[in-house]
Amino acid sequence: MNKQSIIKNLSNISGWRTKRKLVIIESDDWGSIRMPSSVVFDKLVSGGIDLLSGDGFRFNKYDSLESSEDLNCLFDTLNNVRDISGRPAVFTPVSVVANPDFRKIKQADFREYFYEPFTETLKKYPGCENTFALWNQGISNRLFMPQFHGREHLNVKAWLRALQNKNNKILLAFENEMWGISTAQDPQIRLEIQAAFDHIDPTDVTYHKQVITTGLDLFEKTFGYRAKFFVPPNGPFSNDLIPTCYSAGIRYLSTPKIHSQPKDSGDSRKRLHWIGQKDRSGIIFITRNCFFEPSIPGIDCVDACLYDISVAFKWHKPAVISSHRVNYTGSLDKRNRDNGLNKLQILLKEIVKRWPEVEFLTSDELGDLLSDK
Repeated sequence: MNKQSIIKNLSNISGWRTKRKLVIIESDDWGSIRMPSSVVFDKLVSGGIDLLSGDGFRFNKYDSLESSEDLNCLFDTLNNVRDISGRPAVFTPVSVVANPDFRKIKQADFREYFYEPFTETLKKYPGCENTFALWNQGISNRLFMPQFHGREHLNVKAWLRALQNKNNKILLAFENEMWGISTAQDPQIRLEIQAAFDHIDPTDVTYHKQVITTGLDLFEKTFGYRAKFFVPPNGPFSNDLIPTCYSAGIRYLSTPKIHSQPKDSGDSRKRLHWIGQKDRSGIIFITRNCFFEPSIPGIDCVDACLYDISVAFKWHKPAVISSHRVNYTGSLDKRNRDNGLNKLQILLKEIVKRWPEVEFLTSDELGDLLSDK
C-alpha cells in the first residue's frame, strides 16, 4: 500500500458508520457565473490575466452557466442508472442563488453592491433562457435536488475594495461581467475572490452573516423549500458564522477534513472534521471522501473514484463524491460536456455492477440519517 492509499484509508476511519452502501454526488457551483464566452476568455488572456495555470484552467476554459441542453443531457445520464430501490442516480447541485448586477454596481461607482437572482442571470445567456424550468423538472423527478452554496460564489467586500482601488485585472474582468480569476497572490487583495466567506478585515464577518441569511431566504423563495445543507465556496469559513447558519435553517455543513479557519491577519488555523461530527450549535458536519473530476486531464477519473468508493465502503462510510459543474457544461466546448457525461455514465454503471445493493441519496437525506431522523 503506497503513502496515498494509507492516507486515504486513515482519513476514512473516524466518524459515523453504516453497513449500507450509500452514494451521494455533490456537485458545486450551479447557478454561478464563471466564463461568459470564449470571446471573453480571449479578451482576458490578451489583457494579461493568467487563465491558463493550475487547476483554475479548466474552470476558466469550460465552466459557464448551465444551459438547457446541459441539464437535459445530465438528466438522461442520471435516469439511465437505478439503485437497489429502483431510484435513479441523483445529484445534489450545490447552488448559489444570485450573481452581481454589474450595471447597477457600475452606476454606483463601485460604492454599493447589488445582486440579481440567478434565474434572472440565466435569461441573459444564450441557451439558458429556459433552463430554470428544467431545474424544477429535475427536482420533481428527484434527479437534481439543490442545496446551498452561498448567495454568490464571490467575496463581495474584497471584490468591491479591489474595484474601488482600480485593480486593473479586476476591472477588466468586471467590464466583461466576470470575476473568477485567481487573486490570492495579488498583494492588494490577498485572498481568492471566489472564496465567498474568507476574510482579512474582521468587519467582513458581519456582512457574511447577512449574505447567509439573505441567500437562504432567496433560496427558499426560488425553490419553494428551505435549504438544510451548506457547502461554503472554496473552503475558508469562520466558526463565528455557524450559529447564523443554524438559526437560518442549515442543519448540515460540508467542510474539508482539514479545514481552514480564516484569521483577521490573513492567515488561517486548521481544524479537523469528520462525518457525523456535531458542533455545539447543533450543526452536523459532512465531509467528502471521493472525487470525480473528468475535466482534469491526465488521470483515470473513473478508476480513481471507484477506488475512493471502495475505501469508503471498507470502513463502513457513505461515499460522498465531489464533482463540480464544470465537468458537465458544454456552452464553451461541447466536447467537455460529452467527456464528462460519458465518464459519469461509466462510473454509475460500474457502481451498481460492483455494489448492487447501492442506494443513491441526496446530501440532506444523508444528513437526516446522521441526525437519526
